[in-house]
Amino acid sequence: MSFVKCVRITAVSAAALAAMATASFAQDDVRLRLNWMYYGSHAGFALGKDSGFYKDAGINLDIRSGNGSSSAHRLVANGDSDFAYGSCGALVTLASQGAPIVSVAVIDAMGTEAIIVRPDAGVKEIADLKGKTILTTANAGVNTFFPIVLKNAGLSADDVHIVNVPDGALVSSYLQGAGGAVGMLGGLDDKPAEIKANGGDTPVTFPYSDFGVNQVGYCISTNTATLAENPDLVKRFVEATVKSYKAAEADPDAAVAAMADIVGGTMAEEEGKAQARSVLDVTLGVLYSNANKDKVLGLNVESDWNDMVALMKEYNDLDPDADPTTFYTNEFVAD
Repeated sequence: MSFVKCVRITAVSAAALAAMATASFAQDDVRLRLNWMYYGSHAGFALGKDSGFYKDAGINLDIRSGNGSSSAHRLVANGDSDFAYGSCGALVTLASQGAPIVSVAVIDAMGTEAIIVRPDAGVKEIADLKGKTILTTANAGVNTFFPIVLKNAGLSADDVHIVNVPDGALVSSYLQGAGGAVGMLGGLDDKPAEIKANGGDTPVTFPYSDFGVNQVGYCISTNTATLAENPDLVKRFVEATVKSYKAAEADPDAAVAAMADIVGGTMAEEEGKAQARSVLDVTLGVLYSNANKDKVLGLNVESDWNDMVALMKEYNDLDPDADPTTFYTNEFVAD
């Protein structure tokens, strides 16, 4: 009798231990919102998911496409998504308006935004854009600093006609010259490659950085409530993301292959992989700003944020009392 009782206790204990073990290794369901549909710059996230880096960090990662940086950050602000990858300038604009979001890491440390013009448009310098039509997408982060570029080039906002089109139609509309458009706003990391992949000629480009725009590129945002209530999750997510992009640095082809596995379709074809690789190469080239002397991946560099916020105060009607340090934290970025 005592033997049976002992066996039963042992069995119960084993079951309890198994339940505890399962609970200890339960994965947190986490939704990451991208700024657009998958393109080469996102390959680091795909590699992290495919290689198990997020899983090892206790994260079951759900990567969702987006509809522009502002939209991605808004979805974090309203609780739809846990993290977003999007323009830091767009984050500042939204956060200054009361959105409860903050940057917890920077991926693209420098901006790659530009005015991209068809070579047959006869536009040799930015002043030639006066009276012309340029395409963009309503929620795109690239819109944030465009007024600064115009002003520094001696143009006004009224000198250039802006037309919004859906992101999926941006490049095709550009190639067709829809509505008489001669160009578009976009990132040098992805749009020139997409243009050439769709049969277009190498475009004429006017990088924002040539017109006084020193900006932080793309960052990882999260809700301030998540920051306060679940800092361990933020820490694990940032660590896994940094590990993923370091792995992409070491083996970009593996990152592209991981993204191809997840997305499939044309992304898995050789031309699609080549396009994604050319885009990823641009992103890998801007992981560290010149001010990031120790090359700490993910670091929100104080001077870079100060420069960007100062520009936004001068040209984008940002609150003159806005404190740059309220828009980011390095609490979760390892030295």
